[in-house]
Amino acid sequence: MEIVPGLEVMDLALYLRRERILVLSDFHIGFEEALNKEGVLIPRFQFGEILNRLKNILEGLDLEKIIVLGDLKHEFGRISETEWRNTLQLLDFLTKYCKEIILVKGNHDTILGPIAAKRNIKVKRFVKVNAFYFCHGHFIPKSVDAKVVVIGHEHPAVGLRKDSRVEVFKCFLKGKWQGKTLVVMPSFNLVTEGTDVLKEELLSPFLAQDLSKFEVFVISDKVYYFGRLENLRHL
Repeated sequence: MEIVPGLEVMDLALYLRRERILVLSDFHIGFEEALNKEGVLIPRFQFGEILNRLKNILEGLDLEKIIVLGDLKHEFGRISETEWRNTLQLLDFLTKYCKEIILVKGNHDTILGPIAAKRNIKVKRFVKVNAFYFCHGHFIPKSVDAKVVVIGHEHPAVGLRKDSRVEVFKCFLKGKWQGKTLVVMPSFNLVTEGTDVLKEELLSPFLAQDLSKFEVFVISDKVYYFGRLENLRHL
């Protein structure tokens, strides 16, 4: 499904078909280890599920580039043993499907350089591809020369009610920012669904605005268009 002309939603990824570029965001490798250290006892199942889900997206695609839109790893001030092992394994896995990987630096990526250097991968603040500007989304750039801005960082999700039960789904958001089209990507962290944009406080300065007219694309067994956020608030 095209979320804007030339940009397709493929599960939790975005695909620029003409440019043969796949965009992924917010893996937060090492998240379970960080939770374990805080006393939260959850099994470390995420990485295997990430690889399986990625394989389903990547099979059959002929890609030039893969862009990871920030927060590849989770820890702020260190590289944990899990992050070293699994992040390099993830990069090696992605390399099989494209000619180049570009890492966009997120707010969790304060010590990403040593990992990227191990595989000779570029780390950038943003990537511009024709009319599309890709950045993590944790700060507003000085200038954005593009018609479409794509960000991660927020991990958007929506809680949908059925009778007395509320189920939360990862989603893409599409709206406006300073006259440009803004697309917000869900996270590829499979431990949590993310931030319920219908009721939780948001982090990205791009979203410090009225979001009622933003459109919602829910990710489940396929992509579902749910209309505007203002309509979901009344369900």
